Parts: sequence; structure tokens; C-alpha cells
Amino acid sequence: MTAPHPLVTRARRLADDLLAPHAEQVDQSEVPPGHLAEIRRSGLLGLNAPLEYGGAAAPGAVVRETAEILAGACCSTWFVQAQHHTPVLTLAGNEGPVRERLLGRLATGELLSGVAYAHLRAYPRIPVRVARERTGWRFEGTVPWYTGWGLNDVLLLAGVTDTDEALFAFAEAREQPGLRASAPMRLAALTAAGTVSLELDGLWLPDEAVALRTPYDRWSAADRLRTVNANPAVFGLTEAALALLDEDTAPPLRARLTEIRARAYALADSAAPHEHLAERLALRTQAYEVLQAATTAAVVTGGGRSMLLTNRAQRLAREALFLMVQAQTQESRGAHLSALAG
Repeated sequence: MTAPHPLVTRARRLADDLLAPHAEQVDQSEVPPGHLAEIRRSGLLGLNAPLEYGGAAAPGAVVRETAEILAGACCSTWFVQAQHHTPVLTLAGNEGPVRERLLGRLATGELLSGVAYAHLRAYPRIPVRVARERTGWRFEGTVPWYTGWGLNDVLLLAGVTDTDEALFAFAEAREQPGLRASAPMRLAALTAAGTVSLELDGLWLPDEAVALRTPYDRWSAADRLRTVNANPAVFGLTEAALALLDEDTAPPLRARLTEIRARAYALADSAAPHEHLAERLALRTQAYEVLQAATTAAVVTGGGRSMLLTNRAQRLAREALFLMVQAQTQESRGAHLSALAG
């Protein structure tokens, strides 16, 4: 039997010893800096980073398994650290001064990054516009959702230029001239992750802060290929719900989960990203279905106790609602609604 990857072992230890035991408390407050300090020390923030920058360059199976473990233990903590991996991958895939300045520090956990780019999916509506100004770029508009405010060191901010380019640049994750955060949002789930909206009123970032500048259509095509896949966090949350069920209820749901996960991950490992898109999207939707069934079963199993905010089943059911809309696109929304209607 092959020994688990060291990062999987570390993720499991963090989940069992720290994250899961405090998840209900975190859900009603905020992600503790101590949780993130342990994740920084664990090496998990460098999962996708190149070895030469201090990262692990972990295979896809390891990345997926660690996401399942962390999301199933404490979805709020998982989501804060999950934002970090997109900036790492963006820097790893592009050249420029900001790569040399930040990639090593992000890979080793010295810095924790958030992301502010989901609003790009609203195109042709453009919530954030970027214009050339002197030797840099001026950002104007509103980022509707930004997670990790008060927890992150830096953020990767995106907007659309007047020549229809998607431009991504790094900024310090703090209020500054041209950048103001709203009060933290009270959400049905993951309030603890520190989500705000960001008002951009002439935020200026130099050319040296730019991590990616590419035609919007090219970025959007790549984004669609990523968001058509099933989210490993969905499988992790489903596993957590199944652990609350009895021997009669859990097995058929677990069998369904195992089948969907195996098919989804087989496609991820063996097929090109642009292949089998309809099947990938169907599996994403089916993963939501088993997640909803498992978390609902956990609530029913718990009876009236499930209505307590300190109850695990109730927390998992709310977190399931969040995962159903996280990274949602028009295509994935349509497929999910069609499945529900059918």
C-alpha cells in the first residue's frame, strides 16, 4: 500500500486535531489567525507552486485530496486558503517582476493571498474597469465579493481594459487611496471567512504589479474549462455529512459519491481539459445532488437538534448551499437548474 503524500498527512492532522473540533465555533465567529498560521507552516499554501520557488508542485490527486480534507473539516478555513492557489498558479504561469517578488513568499506561506476576479464572469457587464495611467493602471468600480479581508496579506485584483483585455495585478490587502472595503457581510454560510465588497475609486497599481494581461475571450475560455469540473470540496463536505448517518442510510449515498468522484477524477487525470465537457458538467451537477441528499439526511437524522446553530449537520447543510453557487457560471447554473427541474 502506497504511503500518503506528506501534504495529505499534514492536511489530515490539521483537520482532525484543529479544524474539525472547532468548526462550529469558527462558523459563528471568524477564522482564527491561529488556524491560518498552522496552514502557513504546513506547506499546504505551496501545493501548486514550483519546486524552485519553495513549493511542492504536487500532483492533481494530492491537490484534490487535501481540498476534500480541509473543506470537510472546516469549510470557512478551507475557503480562505483556497483563494491563495489561484494567485500562485497565475504567477507560476507568467513571467514578470511580480513573479520574482511574490511567488516564493506565497509558496512558502510567508504571504497569504486573496482573489478579486469572479466579477469578470459578468461580462459584457464590466463591474471593474482598468485604464492606463502613467506607468501603471487605474482601477474603477466595485468588486461584489472578496473573501479573506483582514486575514490576507495581498490580493490579486482583476478588471477589464478598454481594449477588452483581462488584467490581473497584485495589491496590498488593506484600505488605501482608491480602495475601500465594506463592513463584513453576514451570510447564510461562511461568514467566518471575512467576505466584503471592495469599492475601487482610482486605485493605481504600477506595471510591476501586473501578473497577467490577456484578451478577455482567451481568459474566459480557460475559466470555462476550469469551472465545468466537479469541485473536490463538494466531495469532502459530502463525506463529512455521511459520517453523521446510520448504517442503513449512509451506504447507498456513499456508493453514489464514490462512483461520481471516480468518474470526475478519471476525466481530470486522463482527458484533455477541452474534452468531455458535457460529461464533466453532468458530473458536477450530480455531485451537488449527492451533497444535497447527504446533508439533508444528516439534518433529518439529527431531528430538532439540527436547528441549533452549534449543530454540525445544520452547519454542513448551510455550507452545501454555499458550494452550490461558488464559482458558478451561466453554463453551470443552467445545467443545475435543468437537473432540478427534471
